[in-house]
Amino acid sequence: MGLFISMEGPDGSGKTLQMDLLEKKLREEGYDIIRSREPGGTPVGEAIRSILLEPSFTGMDAVTEALLFAAARRQHVMEKIRPALAEGKIVLLDRYIDSSLVYQGIGRELGMDYVQMINDPAIDGLLPDVTFLVYVDYEEGLRRKRLQSGHTMDRLEEEEEDFHRMINKGYYSLAERDPKRVILIDGARSPEEVAGEIWQKMQEYLEKL
Repeated sequence: MGLFISMEGPDGSGKTLQMDLLEKKLREEGYDIIRSREPGGTPVGEAIRSILLEPSFTGMDAVTEALLFAAARRQHVMEKIRPALAEGKIVLLDRYIDSSLVYQGIGRELGMDYVQMINDPAIDGLLPDVTFLVYVDYEEGLRRKRLQSGHTMDRLEEEEEDFHRMINKGYYSLAERDPKRVILIDGARSPEEVAGEIWQKMQEYLEKL
């Protein structure tokens, strides 16, 4: 069996950069890796992603949104994630069920338990071995987003400020919800410091391969 790693974080946390750095380090160390993202990761999932993030679909119902995320996730698990793990590979995933718990459970106010219920058949009992939650407070995340250039906002990113404040708080609560799996990483530091801590904590899991 391989190793399943997910990376989570609110907007502006530096999550994607840390994904890049971790992937590079693992490949340099000779590990067999598959990197993917959610929603997406498969042809079906990418098609669903285009619907979910389309800016013009502002009237999408919250439950419809949650079900679409779960549908894309189910395809991802069955087509890509489980087969890769069965081959002994490391799966490095940009967002997983925790994003749904936060965005739809808290941001859309459906409740985490309800969103978990929707996703139970999608994940088929499969949770990451470890989830690195790169966290920054809302103001710092917003400051970083404003510094980005050439980025087109998707439907979720265009939500009101209160929505994103709720998302930010929701992410912080994830470590309390599942402290054995979710490792809270202070993303306010330099990228090098953050990457160093993630790599240090990775050693415990790499030893199990």
